[in-house]
Amino acid sequence: MKRIIALDYGNKRVGVAVTDPLQLFASPLQTVATSEIFTFLNDYFGKEPVDVIVIGYPKKMNNQPSESVIYINPFIKKLEKTYPAKKIILTDERFSSKIAFQTMIDGGLKKKQRQDKAMVDKISAAIILQSYLDATNK
Repeated sequence: MKRIIALDYGNKRVGVAVTDPLQLFASPLQTVATSEIFTFLNDYFGKEPVDVIVIGYPKKMNNQPSESVIYINPFIKKLEKTYPAKKIILTDERFSSKIAFQTMIDGGLKKKQRQDKAMVDKISAAIILQSYLDATNK
C-alpha cells in the first residue's frame, strides 16, 4: 500500500505527517517552511509512494470555512495543479493545535519544548491524519 501524507498548512510553516505503509497509524514527520513545501514534497514523493494528500481545512464552529481559507485555497489549487494524480482530501482541522498542545503536556514535554511551534505543527498534522484514518477505517 502507498502512504498517506497530511499537511497542516500555515503562512510560515507546514506540519507534515505520514502513515505507515499499511495506513494504520499516523506519525509526525517534519515541519517545513511554507516557501519550501513543494521542494520537500517533490523529494518525498520521489522516495516514498503516496497517492493521497490530506489537508487540514480550517472551519468555524458553525461548520463554515474560517477566514484563513483565503491563504490555504491558493495552496490547495497549486497542489492540485502540481500533483494531478494525487487524491486531495480536505478534513476539518478544528482544535488540532489545541489537541497537539495538550498531547505535548500529557507526554511530559517541558514548557520550553511546548513553545516550539514547529513541534506543534507536525503533531497537529499527525492528529489531522489520524482523525482521517479513524473516520475512513471504521
